[in-house]
Amino acid sequence: MWGSSYLWIALALEAFSPLQVTAGRLVLGAGLLVAVVGAGRVRPLLADRSLLGPLVVAALLATVVPFTLFALAQQSIPSGRAGALNATTPLWTLAAALVTRYQRRTSAAQVAGLLVGLAGAVLVLAPWQDPAGTLVGSLLALAGAASYGVGYVHVAARLTSRGLPGTALAACQLLVATALLLPGVPWLLSRPVEVPDGAALPWGAVVALAVLGLGGTGAAYVLLYRLVRDDGPVVAAGVAYLLPVVALVLGALLLDEAIEPGALAGVVLVLGGVALTRRHGTG
Repeated sequence: MWGSSYLWIALALEAFSPLQVTAGRLVLGAGLLVAVVGAGRVRPLLADRSLLGPLVVAALLATVVPFTLFALAQQSIPSGRAGALNATTPLWTLAAALVTRYQRRTSAAQVAGLLVGLAGAVLVLAPWQDPAGTLVGSLLALAGAASYGVGYVHVAARLTSRGLPGTALAACQLLVATALLLPGVPWLLSRPVEVPDGAALPWGAVVALAVLGLGGTGAAYVLLYRLVRDDGPVVAAGVAYLLPVVALVLGALLLDEAIEPGALAGVVLVLGGVALTRRHGTG
């Protein structure tokens, strides 16, 4: 579900701007979750002042910022590369957990995993090539993955640790993220959907945005909160194991994207690094 998000982003960008893609998936995802859990279970959480601050930070770090960065990145890089770079999320999560003391101990295998994963990320980035300015897009995607990693640790430390229902928390996070974009609504509405003269409404982009919002955002966040609550942020971030596989395969099959040998080798190193970081307990 999450690995296909990069395909839907690429298709949605054919008609919508990056911020419109972010806003659309947030509105749809939040609407789905509120419909699932009911407004009566969401209002008390939003009214809790002790939760509001952590929800705002979670909405920024784990939602608004990475959503926007990946949409911006995919204006210049293929969907497969975006998914491959997001495979570094578990490494960023472990680093954030150690820096914030959420995880107090590390092992030689975990340190080795961080170094191997970093080498793999450099291979995927391929800064020595930079064809058609893709380095900037790749760095934006890498920053998005880092934002996810820091956000996961924050969610575990400040939200799921309270024993609150995960689906309601996910709904609140998406609602707060949507609210953070409200000041920009007039500007978003002033940006027309890109439709060539005489052409029909780009239904492919509309459907892609709908699937991205309902599946890759709404439903996926329910699963993510459950994983963070049950297994902790470092293990939950292991969902990124499958992202590059799904993203690269879908990009190649449906968007005719080439799978670069160097990027593929980088993905193998990244996943090897993630495997090393998970050889021992999370501390």
